Amino acid sequence: MMNRTYDSHHQHHQGEVMTILTDIIIVLVAIEFGYIFYLETAVPDSERTAGVFGMDINELRRPAMKNAMKNQGVYNLGIGILLLLAVFAFRSKAMVISLLAYIIFVALYGSFTVNKSIILKQGGLAIIALILSIFFLH
Repeated sequence: MMNRTYDSHHQHHQGEVMTILTDIIIVLVAIEFGYIFYLETAVPDSERTAGVFGMDINELRRPAMKNAMKNQGVYNLGIGILLLLAVFAFRSKAMVISLLAYIIFVALYGSFTVNKSIILKQGGLAIIALILSIFFLH
């Protein structure tokens, strides 16, 4: 009987740890999208932005491209904020999974249309977060 109680408590504790780990990974995904917002909106024509996105800096300095980058940055910030709201305000597993699936879909699309590494760069953490969310979010 004592072993069963211990095992039950131990499994509950492991579940809590995994839920916290899942939350941390989701927060990292949101931070990543905040960083993308920063690159695309605050410094769209910087060397760093050019390097991260593999783009020519002269192309990024074109006014139309700067505006497009800034617009895209706002979308990315919105995704990050929605992800945080889904986890901490709404506590909605369905919303978290939907947002993470969307992030992965966009990263997959980018890996086919722009650069193969986008699936790992933009989607890597989201893939881990999605798997953890399916099993450990309540």
